[in-house]
Amino acid sequence: MKTQDESLAACLQIIGQRTSHQPKMGLVLGSGLGFLADQVEDAIAIEYSQLPGFPVSTVPGHAGRLVLGKLQGQPVAVMQGRFHYYEGYAMSDVTRGIRLFHLLGIETLLITNAAGGISASFSPGDLMLITDHLNLMGTNPLIGLSAESAGPLFPDMSTAYDLDLRAQALAAAKQEKLQLRQGVYAGLTGPSYETPAEIRMLATMGADAVGMSTVPEVIVARWLGLRVLGISCISNLAAGLSDQPLSHDEVKSTAQAAQDRFCRLLLAIMDRIEREV
Repeated sequence: MKTQDESLAACLQIIGQRTSHQPKMGLVLGSGLGFLADQVEDAIAIEYSQLPGFPVSTVPGHAGRLVLGKLQGQPVAVMQGRFHYYEGYAMSDVTRGIRLFHLLGIETLLITNAAGGISASFSPGDLMLITDHLNLMGTNPLIGLSAESAGPLFPDMSTAYDLDLRAQALAAAKQEKLQLRQGVYAGLTGPSYETPAEIRMLATMGADAVGMSTVPEVIVARWLGLRVLGISCISNLAAGLSDQPLSHDEVKSTAQAAQDRFCRLLLAIMDRIEREV
């Protein structure tokens, strides 16, 4: 059996045979948000099943492809769909794409998700700039990796979401005349949605939105030295905040309705980051 590092090296070889692009920016597109990958120019798409050691996305709304090409004229690598802890994968599998991004030479990570809104000021379809997160998954993706040399044993998470990138995102939203909320994202394992009591607890803890992803990926990204920007699409109001039952279909349909605003915002952010560099 190949080790994770050997599998990632094999992935690099496959990618190198398919494209000469050398991306510096990586994107992770969450539930119902994969449409941005369709705008990649000169694109080559590799199914996760063709990448050694990669899990397969099993959740509707996650295409399960690595797309490489150009957005806004700059080389990018895009995960069109992610892996979740609740799918039964180990944390090393959940974060494998981030490890691959690092080996590809990516320096900046734009990570997205669909999330339930907790803040009373949020409405479905809002976009939220993640300012910080709460890791409530009961584990950490760095456990067992302390002997590796890729990152520090005790990485600092004081500014997990890069301050300069957040400023660029706010400026891009203003430029595009888009409302961009700000808030703290709470990461839980799922796959069941939270109870109303749990949502009240999260609100007391300072969470503005809740989801089942992102946190492990951000921890590994920061461990590897990547700059991180996170944006949530508020796909529904969290449990107890509306009289409607929660469903994944609602998550996908709300993300689809926010498609134009989401794309405009991310492309404007990428343009500003490129000009900054």
